[in-house]
Amino acid sequence: MAKALFGPSGNSLSFYEEGHKSSLETAKWVKDRGLDLFEYSFGQGYRMKEEMAVQIGEKFAEYGIKLSLHAPYFINFANPDPEMYEKSLGYIKNGIKYMKLLGAKRLIFHAGSCGKQTREDALALMKVRFAEFMPEIESLLDEDMYICPETMGKSMQIGTWKEIIDLCTISPKLLPTFDFGHVNAFTQGQLKTEGDYQEIFDYCRQKLGDWRTENAHVHFSKIEYGAKGEIRHLTFADEVYGPDFAPLAKVLVKNNLSCHIICESDGTMAEDSVNMKKLYIDAKA
Repeated sequence: MAKALFGPSGNSLSFYEEGHKSSLETAKWVKDRGLDLFEYSFGQGYRMKEEMAVQIGEKFAEYGIKLSLHAPYFINFANPDPEMYEKSLGYIKNGIKYMKLLGAKRLIFHAGSCGKQTREDALALMKVRFAEFMPEIESLLDEDMYICPETMGKSMQIGTWKEIIDLCTISPKLLPTFDFGHVNAFTQGQLKTEGDYQEIFDYCRQKLGDWRTENAHVHFSKIEYGAKGEIRHLTFADEVYGPDFAPLAKVLVKNNLSCHIICESDGTMAEDSVNMKKLYIDAKA
């Protein structure tokens, strides 16, 4: 029987309120809450010393918590500037180095945005770039490591769920990250029913096969949105914006999915991860 896994992106506010300060304390803290995963964000750059990365990785291995990393937000593979393309590729390569130092298996990244190009031109350039760099990236990745482009929440960003799945057809080492808060924000609140989630996983299975569908990476949080999409992350206490996790929990169970589900709530990531895991266990009962 497949088993979805749950955990937070970053440390909850409660981690610090309880007096914890170091990432060396995170693995035990997450484990004590019955969670399985942790995502470390390098969104503002790789500012961790390599020695510390090794120590943190050893702690997560000790407590059996699986790690994923989020690459810097500066990546844009749709930027026509060759120098900026090389910088984006450098962020991926550096991320792979940190994956190995930390013992992480997945590097999540934002693929890019349109800029002054049409969406069609930006996406076409991105596909050319992916086809160009993936052979080298494949050679750097261990057998059980993947890089994971993420669905995005703003209208000018590349990353609808179909765009991300189609990009992942370029290489077997590309694993989709379905950020369902982003999907909901991009579609102006259209992610509501089991069928809405099922459509995404069905298309993924058709394009990428069983394993990458069943083991897809997932980000989940409620997100406030406006006319241009995502505005800000919320907590599960919000009753205005979606999406709701309960329909997804049922789809995970019905389809026997083993997705890694990372919560990105605003400050309550671990608490909301626990709530999601409870809903998932209830759906399995």
